[in-house]
Amino acid sequence: MMNGRAVTVLGAGVAGLALARALALNGAKVTVLEQAPEIREVGAGLQITPNGARVMGALGLGAELEAQSMGSEAVELIDGETGGQVLRLDLTRQRTAGMFRLVHRADLITVLAEAARAAGVEIRFLQQITEVTLGDHAPRLKTTQGAEIEADILIGADGLHSKVRQTLNGTVAPFFTHQVAWRATLPAEPDIRPVAQLFMGPGRHIVTYPLRGGRLRNIVAIEERHKWAEESWSLTDDPLALRIAFEDFVPQVRRWLDQIERPNLWGLFRHPVAKRWHGHGAAILGDAAHPTLPFLAQGANMALEDAWVLAEALSAAEPEAAFAAYQQRRQARVSRIVEAANANARNYHLSGIRRDIAHFGLKTLNRFAPGSVMDRFAWLYDHDVTGGR
Repeated sequence: MMNGRAVTVLGAGVAGLALARALALNGAKVTVLEQAPEIREVGAGLQITPNGARVMGALGLGAELEAQSMGSEAVELIDGETGGQVLRLDLTRQRTAGMFRLVHRADLITVLAEAARAAGVEIRFLQQITEVTLGDHAPRLKTTQGAEIEADILIGADGLHSKVRQTLNGTVAPFFTHQVAWRATLPAEPDIRPVAQLFMGPGRHIVTYPLRGGRLRNIVAIEERHKWAEESWSLTDDPLALRIAFEDFVPQVRRWLDQIERPNLWGLFRHPVAKRWHGHGAAILGDAAHPTLPFLAQGANMALEDAWVLAEALSAAEPEAAFAAYQQRRQARVSRIVEAANANARNYHLSGIRRDIAHFGLKTLNRFAPGSVMDRFAWLYDHDVTGGR
């Protein structure tokens, strides 16, 4: 179905580039339009879990992912105020051992961009879209330079503020979660372990893990607050505000925060999963369709899954039928993932007696039934959209 078909993809992120390669490998002529001047190191660390790693393998990029990332050996939940371990998930004992990867976002994007180009995809930078028109005719775009572009098939992989999503669904105001996040990377200590650690405290938590062969430490810090913050990765904050927020955490954490000179700051908002994912020759995927909070490490993995399913659907049917099949196959799963991430946001920030009870329960499971916690996530990590290819 895709032989020679022209596809325009908005956004050179994980979703857009993975889709572009998949479509090009199926014979499509793909152009990716990206508003940034180049691929930049925005967003720092990502965790690729087995469900996402399977898509990378099916795209022929398993070796590249392995070369550019680190295998995660465990996930550790730690009481941020005492340093006591609450739960340890040993990933090396899972049958998916080696498929939990820690990767810098820029490195993953570079792998996907090079692979897309190798498949024949054209990537154009400085292409900021101001208007998307859908109707009886082919999708049409306008850029800030005044250019008008007509697309045979249009795919919106243009993120949280997607023009394609807005055209399909109208404008829906997101809900501020009263949480903000700081991001930073630091030079890592020589003995850093390939483990994702989560330090929890009342109303706040910190996630940290190594990147780039252990040369960097990735840090994401979340705090509940009533003061609004913009939903943007480009804002920076006074590092003193970050240090004050976690001043009662263990010295190890405070030493890391003392090294941060210019943390990025953004507000966390809940967006509904889009009701309409397609129409009039256009479709959306990734954050454009189902933005999620960063509490289950599934944003990039959902994007990879979406890309594979949409490309597979378009290779088997005409666009409108393919788009409908894609949404039907994906909507329930991504909705479940988004809700699970929302639940984690609450669970990490418990206080008082509820926190004591929850931590006691996790410690008990960790001692007597350590595998039971991972079993609860089998629905997430064992899912294979590629069908075992």
